[in-house]
Amino acid sequence: MTSDDERPPAGPWCDDCGYQLDRRRLLKGIGFASLMALTGLGVPSQVAIAMTPMPTRARRLLAGKPSYPLPPADGVQIDRDQEVILVRWQSAVYAFNLSCPHQHTALRWNQGDGQFQCPKHHSKYRPDGTFVSGRATRGMDRFSVTRNGDEIVVDLDAMHKEDKDPAGWSAAVVHL
Repeated sequence: MTSDDERPPAGPWCDDCGYQLDRRRLLKGIGFASLMALTGLGVPSQVAIAMTPMPTRARRLLAGKPSYPLPPADGVQIDRDQEVILVRWQSAVYAFNLSCPHQHTALRWNQGDGQFQCPKHHSKYRPDGTFVSGRATRGMDRFSVTRNGDEIVVDLDAMHKEDKDPAGWSAAVVHL
């Protein structure tokens, strides 16, 4: 048992890992093991744990620092497996979290107007992640990036939110 001052602050976020615990993710994560337990099928706990989907943040930690070829021209690349959007725009390269900062829906690139848009609440963002309009209250979340020769290395453990870390957010860019 821990004392009140040792407990993490109340809320849906784990501040240490950035993982959002919400009902949908919790149920998805424990669904298989719980179903087996409720139906009495007696699946050994090791099997149930091995078959339980791994939270997105944990997959990122195992992935390390992915690298991508330096984009030859302005454009957008989406890596759904790592949940990274890589953008080259106006002599700069950015890496963004695929999720909208408003309610974590996967963002889409609209080639026609040259902006990102959230399909859920229609927030819009410029190619550099700057918020344009909609329900969101900040720009897209950026990952720290570095250049290694002809590769862009993305640090999935260093995500910067424009409202909480403006200096880190502004610095999360590779200028070409």
